[in-house]
Order: sequence, then C-alpha cells, then structure tokens
Amino acid sequence: MGDGMVETALAGAFAGLGLFLLLRALFPARPGLVARLLALDAVREDAGAPSVSLFLPEEEVGRFRRLLGERLARLYAARGWEARSIKSDLALLGRSFEAFLAGKVLLAASGLLAFPLLLGWLVLMGWGASLTVPFWSAVLAALLFFLLPDLQVRRDAAARRRDFRHVVGAFLDLVSMNLAGGRGVPEALMMAVSVSGEHPNWAMGRIRDALSGARIVGITPWQALGRLGEEINVDELRDLSAALGLVADDGAKVRSSLTARAATLRRRELAEIEGRAGERSQSMLVAQLLLCAGFVIFLSFPAAMKMLGA
Repeated sequence: MGDGMVETALAGAFAGLGLFLLLRALFPARPGLVARLLALDAVREDAGAPSVSLFLPEEEVGRFRRLLGERLARLYAARGWEARSIKSDLALLGRSFEAFLAGKVLLAASGLLAFPLLLGWLVLMGWGASLTVPFWSAVLAALLFFLLPDLQVRRDAAARRRDFRHVVGAFLDLVSMNLAGGRGVPEALMMAVSVSGEHPNWAMGRIRDALSGARIVGITPWQALGRLGEEINVDELRDLSAALGLVADDGAKVRSSLTARAATLRRRELAEIEGRAGERSQSMLVAQLLLCAGFVIFLSFPAAMKMLGA
C-alpha cells in the first residue's frame, strides 16, 4: 500500500467518523428494546422494597473517567451486551464495570499515540515519511492495550477465586461446628463469620457483608450467599445456598452436608495444588534439560570445529 493510499484511507476514515458523529448529534438513536426493558426493571425495583448492596464499595475514579464509563455501560446495555464473566470478575475484585470500560478505551486511545511518535522518529532518522508502518503499528498497539485489562482482570480474579474457595471450606467447617453446638442455621452462619473478629479476611468479610445485608433486605442468609455466589461466580456458594434451602429445617442433615462439602473442597484444593506443583516440576525439568544441552554444545563446539578443519 502506497503513501497516497494510506493518506486517502485515513482522510476517509476521519471524514466518515465526523459525519457519523454529526448525524448522531442531529438524529439521536431511539432506545432499543433491551434498554426499555432494563428501564422498566429499574422502575419496578425502585417502587419495591429498598435494596441493599451486599458487596464492597466500588473504587473511586475521576469525574471524566466515570462519565465515560457510564456512557459506555449504557451503550452495552442498549446493545444487550451483558458481559457476565467480566462483571463477575470485577465484582470479585471490588472494581467498577464503568471504570473498567473507561480504562479500556483510554488505554486504546493512548496506543494510537504511537502513530505520531513513530512517524516523527522515522522523519528524524531520515528514513522517509512513510505512513504505513506507523499507522499499522498504532492500530496493533491500540488493540493490544484494549485487550490488556481483560487479561489482567481474569488473571487476578482467578487467583482471588482460588483464595475464596479456600475460605469457603473453612467457613463450612465453622458453620458445622456451630451447628453441633446446638445453634440454628442463621445463628451458625453469623457466628462462623464473627470468629474472624473486627478485621476479617477479605473473603470472609464479603460473606459477612452478604449475611448482614440479608437481614435488612428481608431474605434468608442462604439466599444472600446464593446472590453473592452469582455475583462473583463462585459455584461453591451457589451450591451451598441450594443445599441450605433444601435442608435448613433439619440440623443433622445440614451438619453432615456441610462436613461432606468441606471435605470435598479440601480434596479439590489439594488436587489443584498437586497439579500446579507438577506443572512447575515439568517446567524446571525442561529448563534443566535445555541448560544441559547448551553446556554439551559449548563443550563439543571446539572439537567439532577442529574436526571440520575450521
């Protein structure tokens, strides 16, 4: 692609973008069916019982980033893009979906700055003013920066979800012990999260906030645990909520069920730890083999070169 074609493509792209923004400003788009349904649901929720957030407060962001994130979130809602997986990861990390979207767009915009920088560097080095390499480099940088937040959130959420499952196993043991002491299921759940004191582990704090908010909202503690499990995508909490809802009136069945679930969680966690240890052992073995191969090549290279007469 020649320089003239790239310049023509860029000029056409900017002209099309400006025309599109002008038309959207003069003729705003009508809200779609999904947006109208969401608005109706919001009105119904506002007219009903007051809702209480069962989770940690979201991070504080700047005004511009917040406004940008809200507009992007409304765009997602209008198009029907739910993004459940990333929302559950963000809820587990205590981060805002709006701030996440704004961060993606701002990072992508910063990647586009590679275009003038590379172009100026080529001119200063005297290698010409070709627009092809800077243009596609800026596009690739913007795409990479746009995808980086997703990778980081998924990695951090996976680590936190493992920690949360470990805490759920300990929580089940505590609830089982409180049930053995003669307490009912709601009291046993609250006593289990109160053992950690005023400054609990972050995962135990999330469970305590959910159970405390259940009293205000007017739902059962196991329903609150189920909502928390849905919000942060932890299957163990959803299964625990379903099990407690079925056998909440029978203390013996609840205790035996919780004990079995805690044992299952510990076995699963032990299997995951052994699997990660095996992967690291294999990686260390490969590294040692490569080191040995390099050492053998280093020792045999002079002899090989002498035999070849070099």
